[in-house]
Amino acid sequence: MENSRRKFLQTSSIIAASLYSGNELIASEIKQEKPINYGVLVDTTICVGCRNCEWSCKTAHNIPTDELENYHQNRDIFKEFRRPNPKAYTVVNEFENPDSELIPINVKYQCMHCNQPACVSACIVGAFTKNDNGAVTWDTDKCIGCRYCMVACPFQIPTFDFDKALVPDIHKCDFCYDRTTKGLLPACVEKCPVEALLFGPKDEILRVAKKRIQRHPDNYNKKIYGEKEVGGTSWIYLSKVDFSKLRFPKLKEKPAPGVSEAIQHGIFSYFIPPLALYAWLGGVMWVSKRKKKLEEELNMEEK
Repeated sequence: MENSRRKFLQTSSIIAASLYSGNELIASEIKQEKPINYGVLVDTTICVGCRNCEWSCKTAHNIPTDELENYHQNRDIFKEFRRPNPKAYTVVNEFENPDSELIPINVKYQCMHCNQPACVSACIVGAFTKNDNGAVTWDTDKCIGCRYCMVACPFQIPTFDFDKALVPDIHKCDFCYDRTTKGLLPACVEKCPVEALLFGPKDEILRVAKKRIQRHPDNYNKKIYGEKEVGGTSWIYLSKVDFSKLRFPKLKEKPAPGVSEAIQHGIFSYFIPPLALYAWLGGVMWVSKRKKKLEEELNMEEK
């Protein structure tokens, strides 16, 4: 009990001192025992497009990084707009800067980890979970490859590994759930050399974002993207230019699960019992996997 009281007083004193001094609170350094909703502030006015976040994300998720050799020098990657995919859970894109021809605007994209995620609502087998700390994770063992999450997501983030279409597997940023639950920073945040990413309790990073706009109004658009879109997201963004110029979708404040509910209503409009549907989909996947295995065995015998 004494240790808990001491930790509470230490945390309170840090917050009070930060607010009193006017300095930004590095919320990720505050350790609390109760589950809290975390978030990340992405300041696009600071990002230099080094792509360290891409490299660290791949490393943290055991994804090959061969194509990232000399990635600091490889600016050709920015010639085309990229989206997250099964081999890259986060990507950085480059945009023209209206204030400077030499200094582009760089923007990191990944799952937004919505407060009320449409993917969780749309998944008919409960493979997606919204965790207490804000992370939206999924259980690949439950996935049946229906891809309703891809249809429902307002940010078009979940991707399907079509190279392994017979093995249902959805890919997306998991907010480094294994790391954050151990008290570590998300890999991308930890490796950002210019501190363009700030991790901490969602309320605190929102406060930091508003302070930056207030102190430097000429450097920022007044809008904080992700604060209210589709009910709010765990990742929020600051930018000097309008977010539509950075390929962010224009979304309403109403939570996105309304879309996924319509999908489910369509699925069950013919009164197909869920268990029967699951059994049918599971059977299709089993037959497909069995067929592939037999083909592989025949190919081995021929060799």
